[in-house]
Amino acid sequence: MYLQQLSVINFKNYEEAELVFSKGVNAFTGNNGAGKTNLLDAIHYLSLCKSYFNPIDSQQIKQGSDFFIITGVFNKNQQTEAVACSVKRNQKKQFKRNKKDYQRLADHIGLLPLVMISPYDTSIITEGSEERRKFIDNVISQTDNHYLDELITYNKVLANRNALLKLIADTGRYDPSLLEVMDEQLVQSGNRIFERRKAFMEGFTEIFNKHYSFLSDDAELVELAYESQLLQDDFAGLLKRTVERDRALERTTAGIHKDDLQFGIHGMAMKKFGSQGQQKSFLIALKLAQYTFLYQQKGFKPLLLLDDIFDKLDDERVTKLMKMVSNNDFGQVFITDTSVKRVSEIFEKIAVEVKLFNVSKGAIDA
Repeated sequence: MYLQQLSVINFKNYEEAELVFSKGVNAFTGNNGAGKTNLLDAIHYLSLCKSYFNPIDSQQIKQGSDFFIITGVFNKNQQTEAVACSVKRNQKKQFKRNKKDYQRLADHIGLLPLVMISPYDTSIITEGSEERRKFIDNVISQTDNHYLDELITYNKVLANRNALLKLIADTGRYDPSLLEVMDEQLVQSGNRIFERRKAFMEGFTEIFNKHYSFLSDDAELVELAYESQLLQDDFAGLLKRTVERDRALERTTAGIHKDDLQFGIHGMAMKKFGSQGQQKSFLIALKLAQYTFLYQQKGFKPLLLLDDIFDKLDDERVTKLMKMVSNNDFGQVFITDTSVKRVSEIFEKIAVEVKLFNVSKGAIDA
């Protein structure tokens, strides 16, 4: 699968732009703030129906405009897939595949799989467990539509249970039978999500270890582990045992919404003891493992978007990474960097062709 053409109108700092891509490596070069990353984000919209960086669609509209439109023409298994996303202020987002509207955006997720690697990914290591759960959910959702539906169901029941706990605290009226009904729904949905996450992590960890080992030349011992209360306890029993604490805190303290990933290096926490270069290598290995997993599940190569990833990686790791993503295990690649010279030299060194796009203040020269 590859993206043949991209067109944007009134998207972020672009009034209008149209690009035709190579099936292999495509690089956007230019100064910081020129709009390189915005092009990657437009591609991300076409795959996952949203921005990678900002969940508020209206904030992607160019200043002074009332709407934005992103269109893309993909070649997937020798078939053309024309995808369009449009957002008007104060209106619902529209998403079309081959000129037909989607009733549910969730139905599009996974059709055109994509992996993005960005400096913003450091939040997966440095921020709270929600960021790491989002990572797991993003990967699984691109291979399993039912999983996404299950997550939506779980979060709705969880919100209702938390609202009930608050109501009990406010009114002093406690009906155990009502809470039991919600617990049953939460357990049913939560167990399905837990089993899917557990099965996913069993295979994913092995793929991750291979990628990190290659990037670091086996120089570092890293650890990736899945943490869940459900690994040790029955979910229904957990909810019963924590009900008094839940009532006191007015929120649900047990469940798969507390799941996390443990990142380690040489037996210590990556967040505290990993250097910037090691953390970056860890994140890149995570995302490359995501790519490999999606490829294995889908049977075709996803898009790979690399945003400003040369920073904080030594030359040897950069060369190894570019050699890896340019070989037959990977498909179409999009890269951003401030230096056209650096990009040209890296790909000359490994004898790989790259199509260059110079970006300057929302204007593009190919």
